[in-house]
Amino acid sequence: MRTAPKLAMGVLSFGDGHKINMRLIIQLRFFLAGAIALLSFGLSAASGSDQLHRFLTSLTTLEAKFEQSVLNQEHTQAVRSQGIFYLERPNKFRWDYSEPESQQIIADGRQIWLYDPELKQVSVQSQESALQGSPAQLLISGDPVENSFEVIDIGRRQNMDWVELIPRDEESQFIRILLAFVNDDLLRIEMADKFGQVTRFQFLDIQHNPTFKSTFFQFVSPHDSDIYSH
Repeated sequence: MRTAPKLAMGVLSFGDGHKINMRLIIQLRFFLAGAIALLSFGLSAASGSDQLHRFLTSLTTLEAKFEQSVLNQEHTQAVRSQGIFYLERPNKFRWDYSEPESQQIIADGRQIWLYDPELKQVSVQSQESALQGSPAQLLISGDPVENSFEVIDIGRRQNMDWVELIPRDEESQFIRILLAFVNDDLLRIEMADKFGQVTRFQFLDIQHNPTFKSTFFQFVSPHDSDIYSH
């Protein structure tokens, strides 16, 4: 029959000669606890800029539902809309608005087309000049983000990691852009322009790298629509 263990000088002894160093066990426990805490911190403490770079590095195509709100200068009124956003790098995107009314915006790599079915109007302009210093340029371009924006980590709020982008181009219509990430997914965009308006996007049901047909980002103008070039 095994005798009761005895503790002496930090060593737990059993009658059958087995000994366990209690100090070593305590040190081991502290080491494991510290390692687990450090690992957990490392997984949860990825900055917004880190997640931004990983998001852009892994991005080829994207599809997501979006909700958009535009606030006036006093930030008291919001115009809300929603639809589906599609992206293909490099240089192509498509916004299909479904509410409150149908509209479509397509960037085909050279030009941006805005189609309003209700008004039967098409507006077209150069993609390069239209997107300079905008979030769309960031998403569809393969260039390093630092080429066009100053990148600033602003910490965690609303359970998301935020990064602020300041356009380097003085001609940009935006003065600051905020991006929010969770687990390397872009969930929010907030844009403040030179006129005091704030535009917010929230992305839902995000699909990474879906396959699109070769003609998906091509715009064909309806025959009964008027076309205006800018």
